[in-house]
This record gives sequence, C-alpha cells and structure tokens, in this order.
Amino acid sequence: QILYLKPPWTLANLLKCYKKHWMAVFGYVVPRTLLSTIECLSKHLYADKPFDSSTVRILLQESKKLLHAFSCRSDYNGVLPQAYAEVTKLCETLGEVRAALVEQDLSEDIMVLSENAACEKMEATVPNLQSTEEKELHPSFHVAQENRHQEIWSVLEGVWNTMNLYSVELFQKLDPSAVTMAAKASFEEAFLGLQKLLAAVKDIREGIGR
Repeated sequence: QILYLKPPWTLANLLKCYKKHWMAVFGYVVPRTLLSTIECLSKHLYADKPFDSSTVRILLQESKKLLHAFSCRSDYNGVLPQAYAEVTKLCETLGEVRAALVEQDLSEDIMVLSENAACEKMEATVPNLQSTEEKELHPSFHVAQENRHQEIWSVLEGVWNTMNLYSVELFQKLDPSAVTMAAKASFEEAFLGLQKLLAAVKDIREGIGR
C-alpha cells in the first residue's frame, strides 16, 4: 500500500522505486553508498543518446556491484546468481570486442606506416629530393597507442575488480562473524574464478612482454 509504484514493474519503475525507498528500505539491506550505482544506471539507461563501449563497460560493472551486494542477503531462489553470470558473460564479450577493435586499429596503422616507409625509400633514390628533417609518425598511430593504453588500463581494472570480488567472498566464508551475511557462492566457484584470474594475469604479462 505504501509502494511508490505498483507492480508489475519495468526496469525503469524498479530503479525509481530503489531511489524512492532507498533510505527507508534498501539502505538497510545493502550498503547505502550503492545509491550512486542506482543513479548511474538510471541516468545512462534512459538517456536519449547512443552508448559507447566505455559507458557499456561502466554500466555492466555497476550492475555486477549491485547484484553482488544483494547476493550477501539471499540468492533469491537462484535467480540472482544466474543474472550475475549473464552480466559477467556480457563483460567478457565486451572485452573481446574491444580488444579485437584495438587490434584492427593497430593493424591498419602498421599498414599505413609501412606504406609511408616505402614512399620515403623511393623519395630517397631521387637526387636532391632527400629531406634532412626528421620524419614524424602518422597521427593515427598516436591515437591507436592512446587507445591501446586505455585498453590495457581497462583490463587491469577488470582484474582488480575481480580480485576484490572473490577476496570479499572468501573472507566472508572464512570469517565466522560474517556467516549470516556470506554470499551463496561455493568454494568451487571461487576457485574457478581465481583460476580465470590467473589466466588473465598471465595473458597480460605475455602482452607486456611482446
């Protein structure tokens, strides 16, 4: 009778209910600082403008934070772990797409640099045409390098968030005082997650080595 909006709800309705009843209800269930997550989702999901990949990554990470926070209370008959797994898959897919785009950009830049080098070599064979000025790299190369740096930062940030997530779950499992608040994830799930984390760190080290 006191609900701000009556069911059935859309996602937009739910986000409005979260904000309306946050202090009186949800703030007692999950950390109150997560209100910023609700506001972030509400702001971007219903903005009249297209998403870029960075915005999508932020929305997925914020969604994972919210789902994980509620998982400390209940698994909601298995629905919440399933939702968390789907969001995680979306994060992985987005990472693969972003990596493929960066790799494509780098390949194109390498081709451009090769063509420029060939032209410079031909010009050097023509008498009195060789310039003593230092050749500058193609501008798109610097753009690609900047994108690559952002991609590396994104991967490291993902590793850090994953490490924090499983650390919280493991400490909740091991701390007797947190048994009532422990997430429903099993030790097997945590171990598999850490194995994926080790693989991701190995890939990063190999990438840095190359």
